[in-house]
Amino acid sequence: MTATPTPPRTDTTNLPAEGGFIGSGQEGGVLDQVRAYFQRVRHGDMGALPAIGGLVVLVILFAVLSETMLGHQYFLTERNFANLMTQAASLVTLAMALTLTILLGEIDLSAGVTSGVALSAFVVLTKADGINMNWILALIIALAVGMLIGTFIGFFVARVGIPSFVVTLGLFIGLQGVTLILLGAGGVFRIQIPEFLAIQNANLPIWAGWVMLVVMLAISFGMSMWDRYRRTRAGVPNRTIALVWAKLGVIAVVGGFVVGVLSVNRSSSIKVIEGVPIVLPIVLAILWIGTFVLDRTRFGRYIYAIGGNAEAARRAGVKVISIRWVAFIVGSTLAVVSGVFSASKVGSVNAGFGTDIVLSGVAAAVVGGVSLFGVAAGSCTPQSVPS
Repeated sequence: MTATPTPPRTDTTNLPAEGGFIGSGQEGGVLDQVRAYFQRVRHGDMGALPAIGGLVVLVILFAVLSETMLGHQYFLTERNFANLMTQAASLVTLAMALTLTILLGEIDLSAGVTSGVALSAFVVLTKADGINMNWILALIIALAVGMLIGTFIGFFVARVGIPSFVVTLGLFIGLQGVTLILLGAGGVFRIQIPEFLAIQNANLPIWAGWVMLVVMLAISFGMSMWDRYRRTRAGVPNRTIALVWAKLGVIAVVGGFVVGVLSVNRSSSIKVIEGVPIVLPIVLAILWIGTFVLDRTRFGRYIYAIGGNAEAARRAGVKVISIRWVAFIVGSTLAVVSGVFSASKVGSVNAGFGTDIVLSGVAAAVVGGVSLFGVAAGSCTPQSVPS
């Protein structure tokens, strides 16, 4: 008597939790997902819950203090909402830059002054009474400076084996001198390039903000369907499709609220100020690319593997030295992008540019859920999507 072979699974969207998959939240019905989430919270895997909870508490606190102490609501206004987004752009980008190195169990204390050196080179190259280079070409050179500094750090950390704390602390001190040399005796340079200043100080047309939201929804839907296709092709259970629609609904509601608020005239003078700040879609694009790389590429999985156990990753065939090297290069380049946002906001570069933002960037990354000790047990891991 021969056993009848079990037919392959094709529709796995409504299967009950089984085989340990529910622990990673990859399949099961909606109720299974909710129960699994609360189970992870009870076991200490809080995810982004503390950060979101803290944000809600702070918003309520500042709103109440603004109303009671100042006699008027200044915090929950369209103008302050837009200001918070533009002011946070440089810090968010720096946190993303530091995330790569922190996931590896390393640190980059020189990220802020790296942006200072790169932006000092930028203003020297674009100075009207000097080289007077095209600002786009100068910006490319500034990014190249960041890549060069990242290459230098990666060589001594990954290849030579010097602790990243030592290397980057030395650069944190030394690069401030390089900034002084580039800027000269004055120590401060004003940036008078309208296109550069517009990155942080200008807004998109109202229609462009809504187009941005539609693009975000389309990309999110496409990525969700792609993930489901890859998991189905590999024979791995999928989440229920209802979660995809729920995710899109949350993005539509939250995104629609943000775009709607930013589309209101927030000026207190004759000049009309409305629309999504130009810097917002740039930051969202960087965030999406970084998330995609960490969650859905081999490089991202190697980052998590090395952060969890570098020796085990090396024995498994991962090129640990190269991955670490590339992580520092990408981190330093993103730090320059963060500096671009900051310089565009204030309209100048000074001798102390970037010296006071590194610890804030580290704190932002840690508050966002990144462990200072690399990929610790129970921490956030990339989706188990087959390659």
